Amino acid sequence: MGNGASAPKNKVGKRVVNEKVENAKKTGVLSLQEHGLEDIPKQLFELTNLSTLDLSKNKLTRLDQHQHGLSKLANLKSLNCEFNQLQRGTLTPVAHLAKLQTLSLGNNRLGHDVPMDKNNPSAQQPDCLPPLPASLKQVKLNTNHLTTVPPQICSPSLSKLQKLDLSFNHLASVPAAIGGLVSLVEINLDSNLIVALPEEIGSLKKLKSLSLKNNSISVESTNFHPTRNPQPLPAALFTETPLTDLNLAGNKMTNTALNEFDGFEKFLERRQKVKTKGVYGGALTNLSVCGLD
Repeated sequence: MGNGASAPKNKVGKRVVNEKVENAKKTGVLSLQEHGLEDIPKQLFELTNLSTLDLSKNKLTRLDQHQHGLSKLANLKSLNCEFNQLQRGTLTPVAHLAKLQTLSLGNNRLGHDVPMDKNNPSAQQPDCLPPLPASLKQVKLNTNHLTTVPPQICSPSLSKLQKLDLSFNHLASVPAAIGGLVSLVEINLDSNLIVALPEEIGSLKKLKSLSLKNNSISVESTNFHPTRNPQPLPAALFTETPLTDLNLAGNKMTNTALNEFDGFEKFLERRQKVKTKGVYGGALTNLSVCGLD
């Protein structure tokens, strides 16, 4: 009734937040999901034992409202801020969370420009992200209107990063620096504008799963040439990584063309071994032919 807006599923209000904060002192886990928050409650910053914090589905525009606020949560391992309105240049406290392993920032506004000072026309837009903790194992940046991969994501310091989600953005390319993320096992690049991957993707010696659904990868001729007609997925992806799960559905290419890619035969041999292992050992992997007809 009223204006027809759907009410949050969780009970909200200062009393409810206070009760949850008190409980979190014992459990180390706090969920304030869908509480209509426009600011982070100050009492939260005293939870120095907190390991898991869920602030998703609120109305937060920044994480740096309070000096040294989130930075005090020295034991935090998981931070979920998905489905907010977070803007670039407002995530500074994240840089100080030295034990953080999972950072979920999907469905925010990190790729949008922010209003600049009219009195300083030469001012540049702030970075989308601050330097990220070296402890990170999983990062989600899906649906953030990103047109380039933030350089902080490809920092060699992220040597423990295993899972990276950059799906549903506006990325046309992937930087060569991604080859420095030596522990990557899974990458999701679905629903972008990517036309090719860099040769350095072959440096990912632990990469097992790569999803590139609904991108702009196409093949006009399989008569590949390093400069005139480069192979959009480099041979090193197939020959130098342990990749077994590749999804290319929704790209303008055929399975027939893919089978003519340099290195693809080795990829198929590896997948066949996984399939055989699955018959006898129950391995879980997607063994469709890369989602192509």
